[in-house]
Amino acid sequence: MKTLEVNKSYRTEGGNVFHGLEVAYDTWGTLNDQKNNVIWVCHALTANSDVESWWPGMVGEDLAFDTGKYFIVCANILGSCYGTTGPLSINPQTGKQWMDDFPVITVRDIVRLHEILRVQLGITRIHTIIGSSIGGYQALEYSIMYPEIIQRLVFIASSAKQSPWAVAFNESQRLSIEADPSFFEKDPSGGQKGLKAARSIALLSYRTAYAYNQTQAEDSDDKITSFRASSYQAYQGDKLVNRFNPWSYYRLTQLSDSHNVGRGRGGIVSALKKVKAKTLCIGIKSDILYPAEEQKFVAENIKEGQYVEIDSFYGHDGFLIEVEKVSAVLKKFREETSR
Repeated sequence: MKTLEVNKSYRTEGGNVFHGLEVAYDTWGTLNDQKNNVIWVCHALTANSDVESWWPGMVGEDLAFDTGKYFIVCANILGSCYGTTGPLSINPQTGKQWMDDFPVITVRDIVRLHEILRVQLGITRIHTIIGSSIGGYQALEYSIMYPEIIQRLVFIASSAKQSPWAVAFNESQRLSIEADPSFFEKDPSGGQKGLKAARSIALLSYRTAYAYNQTQAEDSDDKITSFRASSYQAYQGDKLVNRFNPWSYYRLTQLSDSHNVGRGRGGIVSALKKVKAKTLCIGIKSDILYPAEEQKFVAENIKEGQYVEIDSFYGHDGFLIEVEKVSAVLKKFREETSR
């Protein structure tokens, strides 16, 4: 992991000012002489800049993110807890951790910060920007805000605007965090029970009823307690608590809810017309969090947009798990748009 220090004031879309920021990022491969052989990966909610760790099978020689041909970049998002400035960072004005004082931020704030990183790295054009879930939010916004920079956009299991359905899931998660009184005690170890409950709620949107009914089925009809599905929810909640923090989670769900490419641009359709990149939108047939019609809509309203659908047992999480299917679609798109 590398770190870029932004030693100047940074004003957010909401009018808050950071007096200096840090951006954590990772790279793979070699930047060519034209400085344009770049695949820029935008990560999802609780991921980080190390794409190899959360999307195994995608980065490497002859893989979808071919390190023999491309310079791969992934930057940790503002508000996270993996190196980029976030709620556990020190607020220089108070000398204490931000925690719940960390300001509300938007996807556009993330994109503008990552644009600073792009310039610092000397990148002239981005061959392909790719994002799934809220990573898709970033990739789409980047393609609207800086259309001359982005040549290809790959938009997976995401949306042009956070739906009321997705907002409801996020609000339920925030309510669970708020129900943990330790969240408000300015203690770095606070809010963990709330975060565990929030993760349990989120999981229900990431998978499908069919997947749960298959993978968490009981071996016996005699049980009255200690069900496999219950243990699974608790286990996954504990896993997140061990690697993330409640304040980042709270702010990043708020960031997700504010996503709307049409804000201040005359509506969503008008905003999508600003995209100049050749665009591939990938939907997952079983995704209940970001239904396929949301990716179809984006493809239909971008001039050079196309839509491909993949089937998956896993629902929304299919974008992470179905590596072979996603890779095949990406490689075909790259070949078609390189002719």
